[in-house]
Amino acid sequence: MCFRNFFKSKLQQKLQTPEISGNNQNQHGSVHEEEAKKIENNINIGEEKTDMQTDEKDKTTNDSKDSTTSLKQSGNNKGKPVDLPEEMPFIDGNRRGRVIAIANQKGGVGKSTTAVNLSGFLGELGYRTLIIDFDPQSNSTSGLGVDKNQINKSIYEVIILNENPWSSIIQSPYKNLYIIASSIQLAGAEVELVSAMKREYKLKQAIDKLKDSFDFIIIDCPPALGLLTINALTAAGEVLIPIQCEYYALEGLGQLINTINLIKENLNEKLKITGVVMTMYDSRTKLSEQVIEEVKAYFPEKVYGTIIPRNVRLSEAPSYGKPIIDYDPGCKGAVAYKKLTEEVIKNEPE
Repeated sequence: MCFRNFFKSKLQQKLQTPEISGNNQNQHGSVHEEEAKKIENNINIGEEKTDMQTDEKDKTTNDSKDSTTSLKQSGNNKGKPVDLPEEMPFIDGNRRGRVIAIANQKGGVGKSTTAVNLSGFLGELGYRTLIIDFDPQSNSTSGLGVDKNQINKSIYEVIILNENPWSSIIQSPYKNLYIIASSIQLAGAEVELVSAMKREYKLKQAIDKLKDSFDFIIIDCPPALGLLTINALTAAGEVLIPIQCEYYALEGLGQLINTINLIKENLNEKLKITGVVMTMYDSRTKLSEQVIEEVKAYFPEKVYGTIIPRNVRLSEAPSYGKPIIDYDPGCKGAVAYKKLTEEVIKNEPE
């Protein structure tokens, strides 16, 4: 199925009206009644209900609990929450618990694309990898095919409600790859964190319980320099910065570096810039080459040799809920991300 037909079929599915059986009911009226019942069952309105309504609510609640044991995912993938042991055997004793935050306060530079595809290749190469979607937009969550509406516990419950992070881990359909998903509730987390004790360390406290059981933990940061990103940089040992090969991508780099330096001085002295990856490279333009040269001058010896090109298949893969290694492992984008993964593995901090 071509990319255009895929979106057309998705649109048609959303526009279809479900059929409601019944001899004397108006079809549209029945649909509204169904929706009203769902709303009533999902909120606690504190009013007395009849026995029939109570039974219906109990049935809906049980169905909801059953659905969380097997999360529905887009395509043919099915992920599920897993009850992982708090100690898991290591794959490579020389590389344990590397925590890498993928950060840039500018949006649209390829943070989530890099997080998903780097994690996918790490898992494929035999490294047990956990990706933490720390962006309220939940792009990494949907990029791995996880249905955001079927998530039982997300990273929000971990940092705000102090839930055990092990209870939020979802096993992805891909080799050695796990995820703690994001949710829209995370958008309000920065306000809730303002009054919290040790607010900058909330994510670190959770990751400290996990990192000894994973080779890599990849944090997909939001496009901002607020409390969420500060939490991510405080928890990480390394920060990887994706930069788009365009002029506007250079703006704000000074502010990002200043933030990283402040965190090193005050919150996390071990934080290091592990590397800078250039994304969305277009070989047809001189601007891309100029931007790369500017970034190399700004980050001497920090820019990865691998450059991620603009690639249609890379852009399509998230809409199918798949990393590029599964969607089209032979395309230029996949080849580039595999090379980047190999560089990240070799570029281990001392």
